[in-house]
Amino acid sequence: MSTILAIESSCDETSAAVISNGKVLNNIIATQAIHQKYGGVVPELASRAHQQNIVAVVSEALQEAGIVPQQLQAIAFTRGPGLIGSLHVGVSFAKGLALSLKLPLIEVNHMQAHVLAHFIDDPKPAFPFLCLTVSGGHTQIVLVKDYLDMEVIGQTQDDAVGEAFDKAAKLLGLPYPGGPMIDKYAQQGNPTRFLFTQTHMPGLDFSFSGIKTQFMYFLRDQLSLNPDFISQNMADLCASIQHHLIGMLMKRLKEAANQTGIKAIAIAGGVAANSGLRQTLQQTAEQLNWKVYIPAFQYCTDNAGMIAIAAHYKFLKQDFTDQSVTPLARMPIQ
Repeated sequence: MSTILAIESSCDETSAAVISNGKVLNNIIATQAIHQKYGGVVPELASRAHQQNIVAVVSEALQEAGIVPQQLQAIAFTRGPGLIGSLHVGVSFAKGLALSLKLPLIEVNHMQAHVLAHFIDDPKPAFPFLCLTVSGGHTQIVLVKDYLDMEVIGQTQDDAVGEAFDKAAKLLGLPYPGGPMIDKYAQQGNPTRFLFTQTHMPGLDFSFSGIKTQFMYFLRDQLSLNPDFISQNMADLCASIQHHLIGMLMKRLKEAANQTGIKAIAIAGGVAANSGLRQTLQQTAEQLNWKVYIPAFQYCTDNAGMIAIAAHYKFLKQDFTDQSVTPLARMPIQ
């Protein structure tokens, strides 16, 4: 029997979860609303908020699970990738708690955990499968061979798709976080009203810096002719930019499926909550006979539930780290 406390603090969500024998018992998340007025995450403010939230979040997770610290067998935490100041808070807390309880530490790769979120609830994918991991900081196509054996076969060479969504939203004057706002307006708009060109990259890689620049200049030119252009066309603008970004993702995902012959397809990360992406993926699955896996909404954004399930599989292998561990802002998934 294993009962593990997991802690996530890679960006602006302070989260804790308890997992027992592979079953995630809860997933407590404290969101930092302070970043909204700045239009993006401010690293120093994020780390301070983690310091303020972490004791309460961990205490709530243990209390809700009916677990006392002495019943734990290990402490898990996100080592990276992420904001170094935010990671330091979670890593330091986990190390201190593990030391006080004389428990082993389990370090978890944040992106690997996004993929393993598919093993929290049924249905669970069989190996091998492809996972499109899409977030504010990452865009990757991952070949998942086993729980802890993954290979990135395609990734962005500049900006992440989540960043492209948020940048587009900011240009449209929408509040942060902008991605969900674009998704909301897009549902009422015409996705082919405004067309944009795609950036072509070799292999299975992505590039999203070009579309951000293209969208910025498009809006500048239209606003010079009509100052009310954005307000008059908000739904169509959101639908069009979302359609373009999803098209870029799906193009590479189809190519990856063709090259590998794999028809089990999963998505993970914060952008996996986007309704347009989910709908397009389901439609493509029907056309190409894919079997699609999409985690519950609470396990798409940053959360400790996914850290917990990753820690479970590492615990089974007795894959522990020691007290000398330090956070890593960049941490390859392999």
